[in-house]
Amino acid sequence: MTDNSLKRQQIISIVAIASTITACSITPGISPKLGLNQPISKIHIAQVQAHPGKGLINAQLPPAKVENPTFTVPAKFQGKTVYQVHPRNNEKVIALGIDDGPWPKTTLEMLDILKQNDVKATFFWVGQALQANPDLAKREVAEGHAIGNHTWHHWYRRMDEATAKSEIDRTADLIYKTTGVKTALFRPPGGFLNNGLAAYAKSQKDAVIMWSLTSADTDPHAKPQAFVNNVLKGAKPGFIVLMHDGGGNHQRTVEALPQIISGLKQQGYRFVTIPELLQMEQ
Repeated sequence: MTDNSLKRQQIISIVAIASTITACSITPGISPKLGLNQPISKIHIAQVQAHPGKGLINAQLPPAKVENPTFTVPAKFQGKTVYQVHPRNNEKVIALGIDDGPWPKTTLEMLDILKQNDVKATFFWVGQALQANPDLAKREVAEGHAIGNHTWHHWYRRMDEATAKSEIDRTADLIYKTTGVKTALFRPPGGFLNNGLAAYAKSQKDAVIMWSLTSADTDPHAKPQAFVNNVLKGAKPGFIVLMHDGGGNHQRTVEALPQIISGLKQQGYRFVTIPELLQMEQ
């Protein structure tokens, strides 16, 4: 066989190997965008020649997409107003509900504290605040906190059904667009239950989440220690604690949070998210 004939035979063999690998690498249902059927380089061909059992056939697929969280509620709580839960065996569990964010600086500092103490909370987002601080929202979800809807404008006034629907649905749409989260948890601003918002939320089978214990951290004159005392003295199994990270300056809440967490742990409490708490109803 001449040199030219030998080279021609080698080229034909290489092309055949490349064609076979390309065909085998396209898995049914996997988009070409994943790069499995991209043109094969000379390096790939050399790898196949050196290691016939390897090559593109064993190329690593991109990691599977993590499913976005959906915060549902048990059937018995759908369309209902919830103030507290009665956990089985009166287990000492408690949930922190944090309202009005995401908010610059405050939310960030509270997330750091929660992470350091291995505590998961439930954040109720205002649509306008979410729109302004999407990265904070994404971090909250990534770190395992639960999310609830707290309307778009945080209005207290009475509103017709169309306005109530817009306040809740517009926020829900942005929550999903920003983080992929769907939630059946709704908290009415100010705890007002008769201005049209709670009625619309219930019509959608959302749970209207109130609270059983407030830190009173909206009191403009109180010191952080007062917030700590309010929570530690009033805590009971299955309670939902009201706190705030947005809607104004809540630096005092940030200062109180570590003591609230440590104090409740010393009392034997375990922190759960509100969806987890609802699942524990006896």
